[in-house]
Amino acid sequence: MAEAQQARVQKAVEDMVQTLEKDHIRKMQGRMFRCSADCCERSTDSMTQVHQCIDRCHAPLAQAQGLVTSELEKFQDRLTRCTMACNDKAKDLFDSGAKEPAVRALMESCVGSCVEDHVNMLPSMTRRLKENLDSIRQ
Repeated sequence: MAEAQQARVQKAVEDMVQTLEKDHIRKMQGRMFRCSADCCERSTDSMTQVHQCIDRCHAPLAQAQGLVTSELEKFQDRLTRCTMACNDKAKDLFDSGAKEPAVRALMESCVGSCVEDHVNMLPSMTRRLKENLDSIRQ
């Protein structure tokens, strides 16, 4: 993928992740740390009980992070498949006797479409992630 195209996708994804982190994940981290501190204050609980309590405190954040990671992996996989299809089209065009400038133009156009399509997916992906993060029990 061309550097400018790659930078565009990367910036859009980073902006989305920063928004999710600021608006959702940080709050969950705060609750997790407060909850964990409360677990540690239980002087009558056994060490095992305290560890189980802390594990329960960490579970929502771990679930949230897993959710975001999974969505990002799916997004990356889809983008990769799209660009691989572009590579296949370019190879087929080259094998049919087309000259390098025509193949390069096809590749740039195709990858540009992949990037555009995937950047346009980010708002709905963000909305879905926010809804899923909001539904995680604290």
